[in-house]
This record gives sequence, structure tokens and C-alpha cells, in this order.
Amino acid sequence: MDPIREAHLSEPGLLVIDVAGRDDATVFAFQAAIARLWGTSTAEHTTRDVGQPGVRLRMYTDLRQVLEWGAPPEPESTAT
Repeated sequence: MDPIREAHLSEPGLLVIDVAGRDDATVFAFQAAIARLWGTSTAEHTTRDVGQPGVRLRMYTDLRQVLEWGAPPEPESTAT
């Protein structure tokens, strides 16, 4: 993976996430799960390291941009 440059993390709440997985489907499923919760630049392809198993993907996420429709549901009250 390329090194993370300071420009990628210029403000608090910004993340660079490097994902390694067995196959494209796995890392794209992870990317989709993160993108449902926070503002995320999605990747369209994965990379492979020669001689290494699996694939890699880099994504940039902004934790300050919580998506309303992706927020986890409120816990149900269990009054008895």
C-alpha cells in the first residue's frame, strides 16, 4: 500500500482505511457497510500485491458526515 500522506488527514474525523481481504466481493462488502454509515469515497477496483494472497482496497472516510439513513437503529425499550 502507498503511504498515507498528511493531506489525507488534514482535519480530525478523517480516516484512511486500508482493507485486505480474500477476494473482491469481501472487501467491496466491507466498503459498502462503511459507506452506509459515513461519508466515504468508494473505490471501484482492488489491487493485488505480487506474490501475496488476497486483494487490497483503500478508502477515505469522514466520520463527521454521519448519514441519516445509515444510522444504527435506536435500541428498543423492553419494559415489562
